[in-house]
Amino acid sequence: MIRSGTLSEVNRESGDWLFVDLGFSRASRSCGILLGNGLPEEITFGQLLNRVTQAARHPGRQLCLLLEAPLSVAFTPHGNPTGRSLERRGAKTRYWYAGLGTAVLTAATYLLRAITASPPGRDILLFEGFASFKPKGQASSHTSDVTRLREVVWRPATFTAAIVSPEQIAADPQDILTSAFAVAGMDYGIPPIVRIDV
Repeated sequence: MIRSGTLSEVNRESGDWLFVDLGFSRASRSCGILLGNGLPEEITFGQLLNRVTQAARHPGRQLCLLLEAPLSVAFTPHGNPTGRSLERRGAKTRYWYAGLGTAVLTAATYLLRAITASPPGRDILLFEGFASFKPKGQASSHTSDVTRLREVVWRPATFTAAIVSPEQIAADPQDILTSAFAVAGMDYGIPPIVRIDV
């Protein structure tokens, strides 16, 4: 079974953790991956697909899969895409439906479809990661992003402002929030968001 994790499950004891910084490139190592206490790696999307589906098929404790990609989406009451609460900072935006957001959402859809193509050997809990709005001049690194996401999950009490509950995701109370994958027939609910930009 695949479902969204809950706020109370954002902790080290909830299962085996797999942290993924998604990229979607033809040839470059555009993805970061980190399993539990292991070391982070930069790999291609194809390699990531194989590693994550293998981890999902492996029997054992539930797998807490944190993807640095939009796992929920928002629409206005008129049906137009709109930003979520954490996707705007001052004049800067990182909306799920524009720019890089659409690429990583597509990558996440292909990844989750691959997991469901052969039934997982254990339950999978989904969590969203958010690693945008880095300080100017700070180099982006897939390995540092997954490492910092793990740091928040390992010590959630230290980073309470970095964990956004599903009830806090909509920017406007009238917005309609849904699973990003419902349109593809994979409605896993709306998970909490672990951010490393605070």
